[in-house]
Amino acid sequence: MQRRILIALGGNAMTGPDGGASVVAQQAAVTEAMKSVAVVVDAGHEVVLTHGNGPQVGNLLVKNELAAHVVPPVPLDWCVAQTQATIGFTIQNALDSALHERGCGRRTATVVTRTAVDPDDPGFTLPTKPIGRYLPADQARLLIELGQIWQDRGARGWRRVVASPEPLRVLDLEPVRALVAEGYVVVAAGGGGIPVVPDGAGWRGVEAVVDKDLTAALLARDLATDTLVIATDVDHVMVGFGTPEQAAITRTTPARLRDLAAEFGSGSMRPKVEAAARFVEAGGRQAIITSLRHIADAVAGTFGTIVTAADD
Repeated sequence: MQRRILIALGGNAMTGPDGGASVVAQQAAVTEAMKSVAVVVDAGHEVVLTHGNGPQVGNLLVKNELAAHVVPPVPLDWCVAQTQATIGFTIQNALDSALHERGCGRRTATVVTRTAVDPDDPGFTLPTKPIGRYLPADQARLLIELGQIWQDRGARGWRRVVASPEPLRVLDLEPVRALVAEGYVVVAAGGGGIPVVPDGAGWRGVEAVVDKDLTAALLARDLATDTLVIATDVDHVMVGFGTPEQAAITRTTPARLRDLAAEFGSGSMRPKVEAAARFVEAGGRQAIITSLRHIADAVAGTFGTIVTAADD
């Protein structure tokens, strides 16, 4: 049965095994990830892709820091836009090749995508999302003078913090929908989308980062997708992680995931679990959290943590 599927690729899909974000490492990682995606596309499903961009934005921030005494730093919304385009065309190249090897003629496209956020979101008053690398106090001070917010993190140094507001709406939904209707595999809302707020009759970018998984759930809902696959670096969501009682969650419901919220703390699994729950609660058939290499198995319903409205 052909379905519309949104696949949210985690940062490990765009970096080397050691987390390295060199051009060579990124291209190799994307090439490997697209082999799994190509299986799903070749099966006839309508596929939309979104992705993280943490390491790539981190690289741009380092360039900002090193060049701050020469040129003004590029704002964070610009960094997100740049990484959307770079990662998007890298995914397209790799997916085109993987589809060609399978004899599949589906076309690909990338949409540089904005995400509306609330200018009064609490995150703007008290930014808490750490990004980029640690710096000594004297280097951080220069960037503070340029308007950035940095916090003293003790022995490791100072680190920049930014707002991470809730995504409200994917503004460029219609171009994505039109391309999907024409048979394209679309890459959209990378890095959670470029965060924007109302500005008169239009919009303006803001210094923030939007969680990629929460935007993926929003985009999947608005595109009326059947399945949301959140691809990360683990096969299943685990309870009791790192303890002798560790166990994989194979099938569950949003309510049960929310009951386990304390298990996930504030780590990277928390927004993935929240996104899966939101999508199903909004009417999505199923959300699946699993590893990159098991994307095709997840779509087939045979692997990963499968979240549905009720137990099947």
